[in-house]
Amino acid sequence: MTRTIFPMAVADMSAFAKSLREQIVTLDHKPSHVEMLNLLSRAAGFKNYQHFRASAKTAAVPPAEEGHLSVTALHPVEPEPMPNEARVAKMLRLFDREGRLIRWPTKRAQQELCLWLLWSKIPRGEEFSERGISEFLNGFHLFGDAALLRRDLFDLGLVTRKRDGSGYRRIERKPPAELRLLASRIGAGRAVAA
Repeated sequence: MTRTIFPMAVADMSAFAKSLREQIVTLDHKPSHVEMLNLLSRAAGFKNYQHFRASAKTAAVPPAEEGHLSVTALHPVEPEPMPNEARVAKMLRLFDREGRLIRWPTKRAQQELCLWLLWSKIPRGEEFSERGISEFLNGFHLFGDAALLRRDLFDLGLVTRKRDGSGYRRIERKPPAELRLLASRIGAGRAVAA
């Protein structure tokens, strides 16, 4: 079973050690593992180990008040996934020299990456009417089916729309690793938002 590691950076080792020693001398027994985790967490300025874990999962702990120890709970770092270069290489034949889609791919994985590329071109925070989003999308494909692209962008959760079909807006999400590589390989004129 794997366990999540919660690293802790202590701003003042001396104050941390003093607080820990003061807690330990009040005990009449050798602390258990769980008690030791709580002692360490309290020495760092947290209520207990659960409080430290919750802080480590959500955000860095803000600076402590005057007279209190300042500790930063560091997030576990997940490595950035590497893009699948073979997948991107297969996709290149779907685009012309200007980066426009020549045809709609039949494989769903390729369709989704194409949709992510279209998503990356939609300006953040801008709202489009149905006609406006269709005209915008028509600038990035040659097969003349903006309705298909609108529906698939919505179905994939990349845009929102009002109940009446108007008011299309980009949803901010973390794109797949292949998006940046694909955009650079087809010479997309606009930088990809991450």
